[in-house]
Amino acid sequence: MVVHFLKSATQKGEYPKLQLPQIAFSGRSNVGKSSLINNLVGKKGLARTSSSPGRTQVINFFNVENRWIFVDLPGYGYAKAPKSIRVRWGPMVEEFLREDENLKLTVMMVDARREPTDLDRVMQEWLEQFSIPYQVVATKVDKLSSNKLQKSLSQIEKVFNCSVLPYSAATGTGKKELWRILERI
Repeated sequence: MVVHFLKSATQKGEYPKLQLPQIAFSGRSNVGKSSLINNLVGKKGLARTSSSPGRTQVINFFNVENRWIFVDLPGYGYAKAPKSIRVRWGPMVEEFLREDENLKLTVMMVDARREPTDLDRVMQEWLEQFSIPYQVVATKVDKLSSNKLQKSLSQIEKVFNCSVLPYSAATGTGKKELWRILERI
């Protein structure tokens, strides 16, 4: 798979000019956005990962097979980043969601081990308000027993009122299913 980093941006004028469909990856800080992107494309160090919340502080764009642009959005919620940077994230992400005409899908990620938060619901409301199709993905599913995973997925589906795709960047669970969704774009 031919994948490469395009650029980082903080505002619309800096977005890549390629007219390719964009897939955004959103979620709380440390939900596993960068890890999922790396696992999905099979390139471990493509999107930078960290065990500290808030590593991604700008919008990062990746060219995938000259067919899509994957967009790694900064996480929301708790982050180990200066307040001056954190306060810019909301408006920066909202501008991207509202104004990027190439955005075709947002992969909205939630940690299967945690209950969805008010911020997760706000993200869903933004996506619906801007008429952006989205797929909810529950990450880190390998860290739960089968019984706890089923309870978690049911709870997440109830909160968001939609189907949820279980995913593990560690084991590859859900990778084929997510690619099937992306192939339709």
